Amino acid sequence: MKKQMFLQYVTGGALAAVLSTTGSAAIAATASASATVIIPITITKAADLAFGKFAPGAGGTITVDTSGARTASGVVLSTVGSSPTAARFDVAGENNATYAITLTPPTDLVSGSDTMAFTGFSEVGSAATGATSGNATTGTLSGSGAQSIFIGGALTVASNQPAGSYAGTITCTVEYN
Repeated sequence: MKKQMFLQYVTGGALAAVLSTTGSAAIAATASASATVIIPITITKAADLAFGKFAPGAGGTITVDTSGARTASGVVLSTVGSSPTAARFDVAGENNATYAITLTPPTDLVSGSDTMAFTGFSEVGSAATGATSGNATTGTLSGSGAQSIFIGGALTVASNQPAGSYAGTITCTVEYN
């Protein structure tokens, strides 16, 4: 046992000795620390969005749905050398995990100084159902840790749309919730 002596100034100018006894018995508690490292989420491009070949006709729209089917109004479609496809991104990560999706499509497809207005839409799943509107903002990976994001789009084509190869970039970002 440890003894300590303290001198204390008391009112009236007197010094008082205070004897303090401190014991050596300490009381402690413990906590566990833990961490779980999970599989990082990944995304890879599996297919590009392609509208195929067409002529402006009277002007109108051309749409490729999320399953890759192409339709048009006012635009003359060509089947020669055309292979329309929806874009597809494959997501992988922790089994049954949920994640957020941020889709950043271009506002226009561009060929030199010429443009066509672009509207994108998306869905998630193991297979596309042919959506033509809306955007998926969340997804849930399967029991094997996989899911796909399918992206379609619509182009607004002017009746005097200049010929050219038009392009733009679609960025898809995923993050665990």
